[in-house]
Amino acid sequence: MKKPLNIKKLVLLNLPYILMGLFATNFGEAWRMAQGADASEKVLSLISVLPAALGSFWPSFHPLDLLVGLCCGAALRLAVYMKGKNAKKYRPNIEYGSARWGNSQDIAPYVDPVFQNNVILTQTERLTMSSRPKDPKTARNKNVLVIGGSGSGKTRFWLKPNLMQLHSSYVVTDPKGTILVECGKLLQRGAPKLDKDGKPMKDKNGNTIYEPYRIKVLNTINFKKSMKYNPFAYIHSEKDILKLVTTLIANTKGEGKAGDDFWVKAETLLYCALIGYIHYEAPVEEQNFSTLIEFINAMEVREDDEEYKNPVDLMFDALESEKPNHFAVRQYKKYKLAAGKTAKSILISCGARLAVFDIAELREVTAYDELELDTLGDKKTALFLIMSDTDYSNAWEPPI
Repeated sequence: MKKPLNIKKLVLLNLPYILMGLFATNFGEAWRMAQGADASEKVLSLISVLPAALGSFWPSFHPLDLLVGLCCGAALRLAVYMKGKNAKKYRPNIEYGSARWGNSQDIAPYVDPVFQNNVILTQTERLTMSSRPKDPKTARNKNVLVIGGSGSGKTRFWLKPNLMQLHSSYVVTDPKGTILVECGKLLQRGAPKLDKDGKPMKDKNGNTIYEPYRIKVLNTINFKKSMKYNPFAYIHSEKDILKLVTTLIANTKGEGKAGDDFWVKAETLLYCALIGYIHYEAPVEEQNFSTLIEFINAMEVREDDEEYKNPVDLMFDALESEKPNHFAVRQYKKYKLAAGKTAKSILISCGARLAVFDIAELREVTAYDELELDTLGDKKTALFLIMSDTDYSNAWEPPI
């Protein structure tokens, strides 16, 4: 429905322009009173007659004078309209930008009222760990990038205070092994167990009940102080076998130009076949890199005797007779399409790639699994990865 025209409001809004137009009629009168044969003489005469024309506040109703007043009033109204239309384009005092340092009011909506449920950013600024805050607009990711030179306090003033919050599971890269020593006892004790009201629970003797962390350590600097880690323990399907093989090849190719794609694909077939056999057919205690290396060591190839079968060939023949559609059998048959000389080159390449796992200490570390990485988020866990950030000669770190 169309709104009725408000005459009173329209008149009040335009009254200043009407009054200005009526007053401007005096300028028209002054122009008529000015004497001169041309415009320049009339301008000079206008200066002398202007005070007399403006001496009276009453407007002139001569048609020419009214036209001058109408033009002046309309020009003023147009100027006001244009200024109002472009008002948003002007930003007084912030022409060079509106960026500023935030304050406590700006970050307050992003902070959890419970101090322990926050990521500590500075002494006064924090960020809630909740992924679903009351106001969805305040939901933010928890990625924090800390940049600082050596000795600037990245560990002391940011990492350790956040570890002491004890609100999550943690994965900590600890090149020097000092964070484990300095924060291990705190994590071993854990955070107080809270009741429904958020208050610490106590036992019958009045002592606070704590929830200890599971502490896991992978130490590639000193394997004797490391827990066992076996990637085979995380294989649950054929897709996981392919993931392990892809990761193994990607992290053992070394630096420089990649090798011929044919050899990489051939190795992939053999790895998939052997690891598939180990996963599905071998006992649990034999599902590790040591068994894989033993398989490759037992795969003798004779270039002059294409019909020769090594012990691994016989194992796959027996498996094929029982389960012809077995994943490992299908992959092994593709590998066996290679001629004797080619197969021997593939085995040499596989042996060279897995040489780092033939170290006694590494065979022991990968014999079975204690890290339980697939349960990292099920219970509060702190995983410490102790690996050198200066010694690049450790060839076993990338594949691990």
